[in-house]
Amino acid sequence: MGYILSDKVRNLEPYEPVQGTYKIRLDANESYLSLTPAIREKIGKLVSQLDFNRYPDPVAADLCKQYAAVYGISPDNLTVGDGSDELISILNNCMLQKNDPVLTVSDDFSMYAFYGALSEHPVFVQPKEEDFRLDVDRSLAMIREHGIKMMIFSNPCNPTGRGLTRDEVRKLVKGTDALIVLDEAYMDFWDQSLLSEIDRYDNLVILKTCSKALGLAGLRVGFAVAGKTLTRALRAVKSPYNVGLMPQTVAAAVLSEPDYLRECAGKLVCSREQLGEGLCRLSEQFPAIFQKVYPSVTNFVLIRTPYASEIQDALKERQIAIRKFPGYLRISAGSPEENQTVLDCLSDILAALPEKEG
Repeated sequence: MGYILSDKVRNLEPYEPVQGTYKIRLDANESYLSLTPAIREKIGKLVSQLDFNRYPDPVAADLCKQYAAVYGISPDNLTVGDGSDELISILNNCMLQKNDPVLTVSDDFSMYAFYGALSEHPVFVQPKEEDFRLDVDRSLAMIREHGIKMMIFSNPCNPTGRGLTRDEVRKLVKGTDALIVLDEAYMDFWDQSLLSEIDRYDNLVILKTCSKALGLAGLRVGFAVAGKTLTRALRAVKSPYNVGLMPQTVAAAVLSEPDYLRECAGKLVCSREQLGEGLCRLSEQFPAIFQKVYPSVTNFVLIRTPYASEIQDALKERQIAIRKFPGYLRISAGSPEENQTVLDCLSDILAALPEKEG
């Protein structure tokens, strides 16, 4: 008899983002801003001097130094990963014992529960409130009831666009001995980060990314920020050369341009506001179709609609990609021109949709 797949992977389906080539891509929450010619030239010179026959720095010291300088923290609190996904996998595989319960929330980033289950942990899911608010008291109650060893969630949240304040997160972290993993991938668009307080807690890991506000999604670089004890453990269990020479070099070069990064984040927030205001106007015009446009502190906007599939398909025909969830659409903030094109197309699409019965 040939090899038989294990039960935990036998029925898994590969993660499938929107496929194909589109004139406008607003489906993956990427930055619409590309690097400036001056920064590209700087990167080119640095890359031309790299010793590709040598392994990369296992702790990415220069990259950590640059990131720490931008965010006002110590490099000693940083562990670099091949994107945040690798770090999520490491946390599940190495910071917990087999069968330790994990708590995720819904709606949230689907890969949290995926990696928990893949690591053979019982995964409990806390439903959010009707307005997508995360009830911290309910979280603490579930942690106690189920003996949760790790809770992981995004703040601000993907895909809802909502966030917990510092005070709410502090209450959660202080209220339990469980490991709290706080994914701040979208915190560059808001002002409620706990990064500056990381040394106050021995049960907090903050995940950060270069893929959103920094506009480096193609590099796959992420960071785990934690106190000294957790950081020492994370550095010990990760693969020795997990982040390549090119990603380290390019990310460090971009992070050495803090004024440029602040400008980019500001532009993305303005773009989200432009998009959100336009979608709200469409909701007022077509309330039965765009039933609710949710406030956002990220670089995307979420819409509740019973026409999610029809609208996504109609936009695809116009070479525009957005993200669909059951009963919802998520649209990333694009350039001002892209936003306006999407809003104009949506206006035509919504006007042509037939009313659904019931």
